[in-house]
Amino acid sequence: MSARTASPGTIDYGLLLLLASLWGGSFILIKIALSEMPPATITAARLVLGAVFLGLIARVTGGGRLSRDGSTIALILLVGLVGNAAPFGLIAWGEELVDAGLASILMGIMPIATLVMAHVFANETLTFRKLIGVSIGFLGLVVLVGPALLRDLGQDGIRQLAILAAAICYGISAILTRRLIGQPRLALGAAILGAGALGIVPIALAFEQPWLLAPGGQTLLAVLLLGIFPTAVAALLVFQVIDRQGAGFFGQVNLLVPIMGVFWAIVILGEMPQPRAWLALFLILVGIAVARGASRAPATVRLGLPAASATSPTNEETSRP
Repeated sequence: MSARTASPGTIDYGLLLLLASLWGGSFILIKIALSEMPPATITAARLVLGAVFLGLIARVTGGGRLSRDGSTIALILLVGLVGNAAPFGLIAWGEELVDAGLASILMGIMPIATLVMAHVFANETLTFRKLIGVSIGFLGLVVLVGPALLRDLGQDGIRQLAILAAAICYGISAILTRRLIGQPRLALGAAILGAGALGIVPIALAFEQPWLLAPGGQTLLAVLLLGIFPTAVAALLVFQVIDRQGAGFFGQVNLLVPIMGVFWAIVILGEMPQPRAWLALFLILVGIAVARGASRAPATVRLGLPAASATSPTNEETSRP
């Protein structure tokens, strides 16, 4: 049964911040791993580790059994590929040449894309105020990475397009995941990560020959942490956030991920942010506050589609398992 509440509250934003913390730290871990491992191998390793981790917990705790009908299995495979294998691999491949700051701003397209797609395909209300709020947050990302990095936009274009494609994949995955809410989460997370691994492991084996690698302890630790926290634990948080507030709200996580990346850089690397980082934080928080105000407004203006009848079930409601 869905745990969705009428409007986002402290718990919802706390979950969003925790998820952003995990994903923000993943950029550092990926950079560490890339020093000795190629991108598809990193992606395959984190997905296999994440699937095994959640699978073992589900087995020990009796985490439930998934539905075996064809539509559920197809959705699990699709979310595994589109929401895990593809974006994880694309981001790792893109970050081989693209600066992490520029990668952050490219990923910042996800909240806007998710809001639009959730409106069209999942019947989630899209208001002008929500769109303005996310746009303000996106401006905060631009301020965070600075004009110097923006001048690099267009260089290594294929890698940048790969990161943009990863952002779109996350948006699509958020909408698809909404249809799986109601399945036991530990088993669902293990199955989705396992499906993603099935898609990327053959690529790693065919093109990167991981059996020839000899990574050091630091790299192995980085991959282990990637598999458990930004992959397995984050997968469970994604289900929780989307279940409570929908795909559009979940999309705001990518406004917070770069800020958390700065936080981890301070804590782990001892880096002190420039003044523009604090301005960026202010803009991002303002953007989220504007979008949050939209979710509490009693009346909304729908974009593109007529408002649903108060007595008619939405597509989202009728599609729940």
